[in-house]
Amino acid sequence: MDAQALQDMLALAEQAGSVREAAAALRQRHAGLRVVVVDDFDMRDETPAAEGLRHRLFLAATDGHCWSLTTDLTQAAGVFIAARPAP
Repeated sequence: MDAQALQDMLALAEQAGSVREAAAALRQRHAGLRVVVVDDFDMRDETPAAEGLRHRLFLAATDGHCWSLTTDLTQAAGVFIAARPAP
């Protein structure tokens, strides 16, 4: 994954009506990428890799068993997506 791909994913997510619809669109467009919906509260202390008006994307890496957050685009094997809370 590169920075442009991340921005494209955010743009696609921002077009969706809900976080679940955004996740479904991302799964359809990026079939090999794991996309997991998470609660924004659970990510409150984390820095998103990309943030729009409606959604936040966090990069996920895996060692084949456990998932962890990463900032390294080349290690990203998945995306955690959260709906932004209303202002």
